[in-house]
Amino acid sequence: MSSSGRARAAVATAHARDESLDLADVRRRLKAIFVGSVGNLVEWYDFYAYAAFALYFAGSFFPGNDPVVQQLNSAILFAIGFIVRPIGGWLFGHLGDQYGRRKALMLSVLLMCFGSLMIAVLPTYASIGVAAPVLLGLARMLQGLSLGGEYGTSATYLSEVADEKHRGFYSSFQYVTLIGGQLCAILVLLILEQLFLTPEQLRAWGWRIPFAIGALLAVTALLMRRNLHETDHFNASKHVARHESSVRALMRYPREVLVVVGLTMGGTTAFYTYTTYMQKFLKLSVGLTDGQTTMVTAGSLLFALILQPTYGALSDRIGRKPLLVWFGVTGTLFTIPLLYALQSTKSAFVAFLLIATAWLIVAGYTSINAVVKAELFPTRVRATGVGLPYAITVALFGGTAESIALWFKSIGVEHWFYYYLTAVIAVSLLVYVSMRDTKHASAMHRHE
Repeated sequence: MSSSGRARAAVATAHARDESLDLADVRRRLKAIFVGSVGNLVEWYDFYAYAAFALYFAGSFFPGNDPVVQQLNSAILFAIGFIVRPIGGWLFGHLGDQYGRRKALMLSVLLMCFGSLMIAVLPTYASIGVAAPVLLGLARMLQGLSLGGEYGTSATYLSEVADEKHRGFYSSFQYVTLIGGQLCAILVLLILEQLFLTPEQLRAWGWRIPFAIGALLAVTALLMRRNLHETDHFNASKHVARHESSVRALMRYPREVLVVVGLTMGGTTAFYTYTTYMQKFLKLSVGLTDGQTTMVTAGSLLFALILQPTYGALSDRIGRKPLLVWFGVTGTLFTIPLLYALQSTKSAFVAFLLIATAWLIVAGYTSINAVVKAELFPTRVRATGVGLPYAITVALFGGTAESIALWFKSIGVEHWFYYYLTAVIAVSLLVYVSMRDTKHASAMHRHE
């Protein structure tokens, strides 16, 4: 073979080797994103099974004849799960930043398993009195700790394993699986309602089934996460000396922390309005039947799930900021008319269309908020920076959205909540307008 022929063969071999390495890298990233996302789905399924089945088990823990009061009591315990989320955000953020994202992800799903299993076997108020709601609150606290750690760590992990050109698209799968977890909870409810159990059976004992399923799924997710590889970003940051705690290190980035709080306020309140609270709203305010409520909720969540990667991919092309501004502007302008129209309709199909319209707005936040937060912080404080201020804000605004809405309803001024939600979104809009676009000013490759 001539020298030129040998040179061409060497170049071809090198190209083939590079393509093989690129393909292996893509497979490695996709596997990591899939496993990380599946674990996230299981955790959110476990957490939202509570909200999905609250209409059936509230009477078992909160005696009385007023369904609104029963739902308000269950919503307060739902909010307790959010109150402890900042502790989870700090604890698992510290573990993720100090010892690796993989270990933190494994511990968070293990804790969720305990919380779900505890709810599945809890005695009712009729059996042990006031201890029943107390133990239910304890189980919700365990789930809240787990979820507080899951959000920041999984958002960090998905953002770090994604390649730069498609980070918005891949990171959007956190909310795909987050919403997917809620959708799975609703689908389990729908299957039990339509195929297996009567409403009386669901109220008597059937509500325990989804929590038992959740505990088993959490064990499966734990086994899958055991084989996750650590991210290159974390490995590259190991040489950085860690002489201070994660929270103290985070305090060196006050502007970024305030941005996380500001951009989360409106988005998390809107998100929990159209997810956890919407099921009660359709039942108690719109007047749909149990079956219609479940179908509309499931359909709207499926629509929301499809929107997430679509908006995420769009953010890779036009930036993160335009989508956040879209949510802020349209949320401020259309939240009140949308909720008034929803309250006045008697059609399940019209209710679905209105909620789907709301999701066209809210997806501007949900699809990219995780990657935006991850792009704000350097590697050594990223899991804490994403998880802790987010968890505090969600505890104050997202976790209380349902309780505030039900309280307004209980005193006869339900529409006040529409104005409250609009005001919170408007405050976040001010942050969206003033913040930099993290796609073009990312801290992802900073390890200090």
